[in-house]
Amino acid sequence: MTATLTPAQAWQEMLDGNRRFVAGEPLHPHQDVQKRHELAAGQAPMATLLGCADSRLAAEIIFDKGLGDLFVVRNAGQVVAPDVIGSLEYAVEVLKVPLIVVLAHDACGAVRAAIDGTAIDAAPLPPNIWRLIAPIVPAARKVLAENGGTSPADIDPEVVGREHLRNTVADLLQSSELISDAVAEGRLGIVGANYRLAEGTAVPVITVGIDTEGLGPAAQEESE
Repeated sequence: MTATLTPAQAWQEMLDGNRRFVAGEPLHPHQDVQKRHELAAGQAPMATLLGCADSRLAAEIIFDKGLGDLFVVRNAGQVVAPDVIGSLEYAVEVLKVPLIVVLAHDACGAVRAAIDGTAIDAAPLPPNIWRLIAPIVPAARKVLAENGGTSPADIDPEVVGREHLRNTVADLLQSSELISDAVAEGRLGIVGANYRLAEGTAVPVITVGIDTEGLGPAAQEESE
């Protein structure tokens, strides 16, 4: 099935699974012994997902998928790094996935840390944590400047999260010729989506290489 999916069809499959999850009617596909045995010989996931490592963002649950369906890469704040690029390129080039989903969420701790880090008197973070969240700081500073604020208290974390999500998609395209070429050739689409913790919905913020017409209201891009 995966080899024949277009980027739009793959995203539709993700949307359908998310709608089942939100409605409390999951199918829990591909979670039986037979599927486990079938996958021992190899994998052909329908999409790859770069998501935040937050414990509330279990990708297969949110999108009602199972074993072998998703190639998942996660870190705090869904930040682009060399190992992330390499993993996504492997999914695109070797596994031939037609879709990359970048999944952010509201109330993100990494985004909050980046916002707090914009303060002049901010307490220093452990070096590894700072290196992880540093790519989110430009989004926080941009939102602060656009709002004319002067302190972290003036920054809306949800707006920062969406700005960082757009930046992440742009970083993927700029950092990987392989990924950008696949998009240009029409064999790969990218969706940057925001997961709403209370509602359980994954709402697109930015789409690249995918025509969302006809995918329904949940597929329309989230506005500010």
